[in-house]
Amino acid sequence: MIRKILVTAAMLAAFGHAYAAVDVNTANEGALRGIKGIGPAKAKAILDERGAHGPFKDPADLGKRVKGMGGHTVERLQAEGLAVGPAGAAAGAPAKSAAAASPAQAGASRAASPAPKNASVAVNR
Repeated sequence: MIRKILVTAAMLAAFGHAYAAVDVNTANEGALRGIKGIGPAKAKAILDERGAHGPFKDPADLGKRVKGMGGHTVERLQAEGLAVGPAGAAAGAPAKSAAAASPAQAGASRAASPAPKNASVAVNR
């Protein structure tokens, strides 16, 4: 009986790691290629764009800056475990749109956010 419980716990832990979100702003090539739908060429394009112009702000920014990644492609990749932007990285899951969140949740997330909305990031080249 204990053996069955341990096996079940081990399987759940293994599957949990398989569905863990991969942050596009911190992931290396191997982590990006682990997302279904991202191959070597797309991973390189993402890394090159991120290196040249800094982190991606949100899913729309990723879709605009990386050739061949439109809105539907980015949505599909988010469903596969790709997180874009600081909200997705902090939650460990794809970012939720503010329109989809209830007003109470939106207020709570704004109150918990340590960075102002108009914060800028300086990138040295």
